[in-house]
This record gives sequence, C-alpha cells and structure tokens, in this order.
Amino acid sequence: MSVKLFFIAAVLVSSLQIQAQQLPSKKELLTTMRLTNQYFMDKWPDAGKTIITNKERPSSIWTRGVYYEGLMALHSIETQKKKKKEYVDYAMQWGQKHKWSMNGGIKTRNADNHCAGQTYYDLYVLHKRKTPYMLDSIKASIDLMLAGDKIDDWSWIDALQMAMPVFVYLGNEFKNPAYHNRMYEMYAYTKYKHGTNGLYNPADKLWWRDKDFDPPYTEPNGEDCYWSRGNGWIVAALVRTLDALPKTDPHYQEYLQDFKDLCEATAKVQRPDGLWNVSLHDPNHYGGKEITGTALFIYGYAYGINKGILDRNTYLPLITKAWNAIVTDAVHANGFLGYVQGTGKEPKDGQPVTYTSKPDFEDYGLGCLLLAGSEIYKMKR
Repeated sequence: MSVKLFFIAAVLVSSLQIQAQQLPSKKELLTTMRLTNQYFMDKWPDAGKTIITNKERPSSIWTRGVYYEGLMALHSIETQKKKKKEYVDYAMQWGQKHKWSMNGGIKTRNADNHCAGQTYYDLYVLHKRKTPYMLDSIKASIDLMLAGDKIDDWSWIDALQMAMPVFVYLGNEFKNPAYHNRMYEMYAYTKYKHGTNGLYNPADKLWWRDKDFDPPYTEPNGEDCYWSRGNGWIVAALVRTLDALPKTDPHYQEYLQDFKDLCEATAKVQRPDGLWNVSLHDPNHYGGKEITGTALFIYGYAYGINKGILDRNTYLPLITKAWNAIVTDAVHANGFLGYVQGTGKEPKDGQPVTYTSKPDFEDYGLGCLLLAGSEIYKMKR
C-alpha cells in the first residue's frame, strides 16, 4: 500500500473510531461529577479556610472562584434535592465567610479578584433577588472601574473569563448598559492593543496569553505560543458573556464571531486521544495529556451545540472523544483529577503533568470539569 493510501486509510479508521464512541448517559455524567466534586468538598469542608501553597492565600482567589462557577453549574442540573442543598450551602458558606467581598477589597481592579462575583450573583438570583447585600461589594468595585477612563487592566487573557461575566450580570441586573459598554472597551483593548498589536491573532484565530508571547516569541518548533488553558479561558468568557448579554448589544455579533472562530481553530488541533496539548501549535513542547484546556473547549463546544451556534455533526464527536478521554485517563477512583496543569501562563509551568501529579491548586481544574460536564448534560440525546 502506498504511503498516501495508508494515510487515507488511517484517517478513515480514526474517523470511524471517533464516530463509534458514545457520550455517557446522563446518569453516568452525574456520577463522574458527583465523585470528583465530593472528593473536593470532603477535602475542604471549611469553605473559608485559607489556601497554603508557596504562601498563604484567602480562599476567595480566582482558583476557588472558578471551582464555584463549576459547582453552581452542577447545581443547575443536579437531580437530587439533598445534593442541591449541599452545593448551595457550601457556596453560601464561602460567600458568608468572605463577607461577600473579594480578595483585594472593593478597590481592586484585578480581574482575578472579581471572579468571585460570578458565584455571588448566581446565589443572589437563586435567592430570588432578596439578598442585595451579596452584590454590594462586587458592584462597588466594578463601579469604581466605570468611574474613570482606564481600560487597560485586562493585560492577560485569563482576565476575560474572570471578569467579563460580572460586567454582563451587573449591566442586566441594574439595567445599565454602561457596564456592557465598559466591558467591550476593555475587551477590545485586550484584543487589539495590549502587547504589540493586541493579544488576538486573526490569522490563526487564537490568542497569545500576554505580551510576553507576542511575536517574535516562538515555541521551539518555530510556531506561535498559544497556551491551551489560556485559549480555554477565552472560550469560557465568551460562553458566559453570550449566554447573558442581550443580543441587541452592539458588540454581541463580534463576541459571537470570536467564539465561532476560536472553536474552529481549537478543533483543528485536538489530539488523536481526544485531549489537547498545553501548547496548541507545538505538540512536542511539554506535549502530553492535560484536562483543563480540554474541559474548557468541551464546555464551549457543548454550549455552541445547545444554542444552535455550532454544527452538531462537526463538534459532537470531538466532545464525545474528549470527555471520554478525561474520564478514562484522568479521573481517579476516589475522585482526584490527574493531568491538571498547575497555575502559570505557558506550557512549561506546572510541569510535569501526569496521572498522579498534584497541581498547586486542585480547585480550578475541577471547576472546568464541572462546567464541561454540566453543559454536556444539557445536550439533547
């Protein structure tokens, strides 16, 4: 057989294998999410306990904020009343112990610190908007950002996931488009102006993590450095923004197109095993399995299908293969998650990433998984 024919045959076999895979049942999805979440809740019964790694940090930081995003997503699809109450009680404990404020206080402009506001808002809505004190601190902090002309705070792409949804929620809640307008100004500054000519590369439809990775910086293979989880944060930011932003917003279509383009670009570089490498365009630079970027891409693809934004026939096989790979390769019997890259901003950070390696923080990886699983759960079978 010629090399060309062999390649075509291999591609066909791979395609058939992907199509042959099945998504787990809703019951199986819940079992996985309950298992991994229970592992974390058992390990951290006190939601206000400080986190100690290389230093001591309050548990209101972004890593925990992302976990609670995932927990609230799990709560939204949980079928057992007892578990739903446990999740809400755990999130309420977190908010109460931090007095519904953020790391850095009201004067903070750091998007990481604003991440907690997403869960505060979810709980506020869950309590039928009868607990306005839950929003007092986050609103006061964002209001300070609206008061001046400074729009360059989001100098790293992770910031978009941490803060953009908060601006959307506040704009909706208080019927004030100024929140939405300022959010776009800051988004556009990140996209078009930070670094050399913005952190978005329209040629590849992917994002550089921050100015340190703008050209002429390259990966060892000469390609641009596109960090998997960083681009995953953008996917999540756009999902949560599109889900809440009125379609009449003047910038809705730009967010929507950026979301479609990013999904298309990441779909092209999925690994044969269903996961994604930490470096999207250099599979040999700390290549290997990693589930946080993978989970965030799943989250985006599933949302896109659910909302009729993405083609089901194109993206469902990618979701199926990716989720099954996570469950098979990363979920331990006790609920611990392997193959989670530690905090950082590029492929070399948090290495080595293995089945048994523990990241410096165990919370955000679980949050990503719960977001992905909950969105798959909503898919029509």
